[in-house]
Amino acid sequence: MHRFVKQFALMISITALAFLLAACGSKTGSGADAANSSVAASVNGKEIMLSDVERIINQQTEGQQGQLSSLQLAAARLQVLDNLIRQQVLFQRAEKENLLPKDAEIDSAINQQKSNLTQEEWEKTLKANNMTEQAVREEARKALAIKSLQEKTVGKITISDRQVEDYYNNNKSQFVNARGVGLSAIVVDPTDNGLQDDAKSEEEAKLKIDRLHSQLKSGADFASVARASSEDQTNLRGGDLGFATEDDLKQNGFAPELVGNFFGAMQIGSYTAPVRFNNGRWYIFKLTNRNLQNENLTLDSPGVRDRIKEALRSQQQELLNAALVTTAMNEAKVENFLARNMLNDPNSLNALRPANASTTPATAASPAASPAATATPAATQKQ
Repeated sequence: MHRFVKQFALMISITALAFLLAACGSKTGSGADAANSSVAASVNGKEIMLSDVERIINQQTEGQQGQLSSLQLAAARLQVLDNLIRQQVLFQRAEKENLLPKDAEIDSAINQQKSNLTQEEWEKTLKANNMTEQAVREEARKALAIKSLQEKTVGKITISDRQVEDYYNNNKSQFVNARGVGLSAIVVDPTDNGLQDDAKSEEEAKLKIDRLHSQLKSGADFASVARASSEDQTNLRGGDLGFATEDDLKQNGFAPELVGNFFGAMQIGSYTAPVRFNNGRWYIFKLTNRNLQNENLTLDSPGVRDRIKEALRSQQQELLNAALVTTAMNEAKVENFLARNMLNDPNSLNALRPANASTTPATAASPAASPAATATPAATQKQ
C-alpha cells in the first residue's frame, strides 16, 4: 500500500499517547496461591494477575468493556492473557541472556513518550490508564529487553546477491514507478484539537484556511506554513503526504476535477485553492512530483537492490521472531489458570462480567467489531 494512503487516513483524528506496552504487573507465589482466581496465569512461577488483564481490556475498549457480551469478554481475556504470557516468556529469556537495559535507556524511552506532554497531561494519562510511574518503568524495561533479545536473534541475517537477483526476477511487477503524484497538504479542522492555532468551528476553519492561503500567495513557504499551522500530524513533515496513484486519490474522496488538475495543467511546485472535503476539513494541496506513465525499474535502478534487501531481511526477521517465541514458550513452564477455570466450568461464561461493569444489561457488540472508517465523499474546490 502506498505511504500516501496510510498518511491520509491519519488525517481523520489526532492520535492519543500510546504506552510502550500494556501493564502486566506480576509477583511470585506458591502453587496454592496460584489457584486463587485473582491469578490468571503463571510463567516459571511468575504470576500474571487477572487485574492486569482487566486493566488492559479497559484500556483497549476505552472503558466500554461493559458493552461486551459475556462470551466476548471471555474471548478478550484469553487473547490479552496469551499476549501477556508471551511477553513474560520473552522477558525471562532476555533476562537469562543478560539483555536487560540500563536505567539510562529506560529513562530515554520514557522521556520520548512524555516529550509532547506537559507534566499535568502525563499524570492525567497515567491516572486514566490506572498506571504508576514505576509500572511504566517496568514495562519500558520489559519492552527494551525483548527488543534486545529480538535484535540478537536476527543480528546474523545476511542477504546474498543471488537472493536479491532471484527476488527481483520472481517479482518484477513490483518494481514499477507508477503513474501518480506526490502531494503535500495544509489542513484545517473545524473541531477542537487542542492546538495552539486551532480552528474550533466551521466559521473559524473557513477564516483560517483563507488566511493561510493568503500567506502562501504572499510568498510564504508551504512547508513552513504547514509546520506552524496545519492541524494534522503531517505538519511534522511540512505537510508531506507521500505518493499517490489515481486510484489512491479516488479512494480517499478526491473530486474528479481535482484529480484531473493534478495530472493535467497544474505545475509541479504550485498549490490549489482551499478545498473542503465532506468530513468538514479544509485542505490546500501542493503538487510536489508527478509521473505521467508507468516506468519499469531494473535491478540497477537507484534504490531497487536496497529495497529488495530490506524486504528479504524483514521476511527473515518475522520468521526468526516467530521461531523465538515458539522455542521460548516450549522451554517455559506456563500455567494458564484462566483457561483451565473456563474448561472446568463452561457455564460460568454465561455470567461473566467485567470486574467494574454496570449491573445494567449491555447491548452486545460484534466480537471482531472495530470503529468503521467514515468514507470521505468527493471534495469541492473553492472557486
